[in-house]
Amino acid sequence: MCIRDRYQRRVRGTISSWPRASRFLFSLVHFNHMPKTIKSTTIVKIPPGVTCSANSRVVRVKGPRGELTKHFKSIQIDIQIRGKKIIVERWWGNRKEIACVRTVASHIQNMITGVTKGFRFKMRFVYAHFPINAAISDDKKSIEIRNFLGEKVVRRVPMLDGVVVDRSEKVKDEIFLEGNDLTNVSQSAANIHMSTLVKNKDIRKFLDGIYVSEKGPIAD
Repeated sequence: MCIRDRYQRRVRGTISSWPRASRFLFSLVHFNHMPKTIKSTTIVKIPPGVTCSANSRVVRVKGPRGELTKHFKSIQIDIQIRGKKIIVERWWGNRKEIACVRTVASHIQNMITGVTKGFRFKMRFVYAHFPINAAISDDKKSIEIRNFLGEKVVRRVPMLDGVVVDRSEKVKDEIFLEGNDLTNVSQSAANIHMSTLVKNKDIRKFLDGIYVSEKGPIAD
């Protein structure tokens, strides 16, 4: 047992008869040694051709590919726009609250990338015996998956808002998803993958499914 632990045990034994409020204040003064950060700041640069607005922790980003809006009302932070910079700040935050600053800044940066370049996820069909058949329907807004592991059931997966799905013309058994909102594109890819999970079989042997092979901004 270290000296600090012995000191705390001895002091706690002494103040055990104190009123509850006094014991609480004493513990805050003597045993909370982690100092709080006065201010944590992250800056996101606004590129040319992009306009941003922030009001009541609602951020709107408009660019050549469209407009995105995200709400950060559940996070206690300050979001300000000064010139061509978006400043995300948190005053007197603890460890988790300071981590939210970088998280919000990353979301805003992904919004800027989405309205300027867009995001693309590529997915490959993996099968050993039964070939997976896919049909794009609803004007590239949904995909129908057939013959997965020889099953007759048709798996229909609709895309989320702003996401389109299409077949690759250069690579066999490949589809790609495109959109401006990274959250919707990645969730649509996850929905397709989850629709082809192998049930009641050894997944080390049955590797059939549709998997993400490549992801990132759309190349210029």
